[in-house]
Amino acid sequence: MDTHKRVNWFHNLFSLAILFMFLGNAKSSNGFNAPESGQFELTVEEVDSHLPYSSANQGIYQMNDMEEDAWEMVQKKGTQFVVDDQPFYVNGFNTYWLMVFAADQSTRGKVTEVFQQASSVGLTVCRTWAFNDGQWRALQKSPGVYDEDVFKALDFVVSDARKYKMRLILSLSNNWEAYGGKAQYVKWGKAAGLNLTSDDDFFSHPTLRSYYKAHVKTVLNRVNTLTNITYKDDPTIFAWELMNEPRCTSDPSGDKLQSWIQEMAVHIKSMDAKHLVEIGLEGFYGPSAPDRAKFNPNTYATQVGTDFIRNHQTLGVDFASVHIYADSWISQTISDAHIEFTKSWMEAHIEDAEKYLDMPVIFAEFGVSTKDPGYNSSFRDTMFSTVYKTLLNSTKKGGSGGGSLLWQLFPDGTDYMDDGYAIVLSKSPSTSNLISLHSTRLAIFNSMCSWKCKWGCRKKNALETFLYHDDL
Repeated sequence: MDTHKRVNWFHNLFSLAILFMFLGNAKSSNGFNAPESGQFELTVEEVDSHLPYSSANQGIYQMNDMEEDAWEMVQKKGTQFVVDDQPFYVNGFNTYWLMVFAADQSTRGKVTEVFQQASSVGLTVCRTWAFNDGQWRALQKSPGVYDEDVFKALDFVVSDARKYKMRLILSLSNNWEAYGGKAQYVKWGKAAGLNLTSDDDFFSHPTLRSYYKAHVKTVLNRVNTLTNITYKDDPTIFAWELMNEPRCTSDPSGDKLQSWIQEMAVHIKSMDAKHLVEIGLEGFYGPSAPDRAKFNPNTYATQVGTDFIRNHQTLGVDFASVHIYADSWISQTISDAHIEFTKSWMEAHIEDAEKYLDMPVIFAEFGVSTKDPGYNSSFRDTMFSTVYKTLLNSTKKGGSGGGSLLWQLFPDGTDYMDDGYAIVLSKSPSTSNLISLHSTRLAIFNSMCSWKCKWGCRKKNALETFLYHDDL
């Protein structure tokens, strides 16, 4: 399709969709009721006049712009996220290094740039680290000992996110050695004289568990020095994540990790019943669901001590997390098999979240590396389209597909940190357009969907065409 025509098509449909939204909201607060065909005729210019922002300002998607006092906690209701009892479908991103960049005045501005640029394409949730254990610019220098300047940097991240109406998923530890993680806790334990033989002792040794629980308590009870809001009371925080990609390979049965999840989820809820809690899992199926193992990317995935369904049935866990890395798990070389896996992997987990868990699922990391053999930007766009379309198929049925977080969004000038997966919007126009379009579609759902409607009252009109048109 010609680029100029593409823009006009998108603009006209979006304009009409917005007008329908306003007419529907005026007619009924219980759901979207589009005008019957032929009830009115308007020019494009008249439709434009109903837009909540200038068409030239393509970046801001705050179609249901909240006043400051309406900034409510994200909650869950059955298989959907809600804000003030209205649906909240997520299009978001990962930028893990925000706290470390905020700790240095020379790089702090990049934090603001990330939020600005994410907002410009309608992204509403960011996942980032609320840990850095014993490393360079460590938040926790040793068990229970914190660098106040780095904590103030995290304060800045939370405060700045709020300014851009960006929710945060804050991860509290790492399975991997980057930023310390469980290996650093084991080092601290050994330094204290504990007899530890594996990094997986992090999950089982009572002293290491106590170190982690103390860190969680410190973060949750932190009073932000910029907003004077305690973290556990701040609606800017979407959820707490127990750990980034926990694995316990020393116990393939999954019992050791399951015990840790049970203790830590309840620990967080005992201090903070307001926020949602998720585990941070990659989504691998384990011994409790042998019939689902066929969806795993390889046989090794069943041996890493995680168990998607069992783990997420734990008291205190509010929603499920899944990661998608076909190029790491199947083969590095780009192929159609990556797309096929992505679709089946997502559909399986959405089905499980509905059938067994009764909770939303977020695909909290997905992407494709520019370093993969055979990579091209067209393939990345196909991958993103697959993720977004699979989620929309769930959304339109009121299913468990709660959203996705791309890995990862970088601002200009940070390419030196690129692991191959970084997306710089200014350098990736086609991918940026895909992200924007998906944001707009979800914003329309969030603005017009209601529990009584359940999208069963949808009518054939330009809005439906806009929401489900395959031409991205």
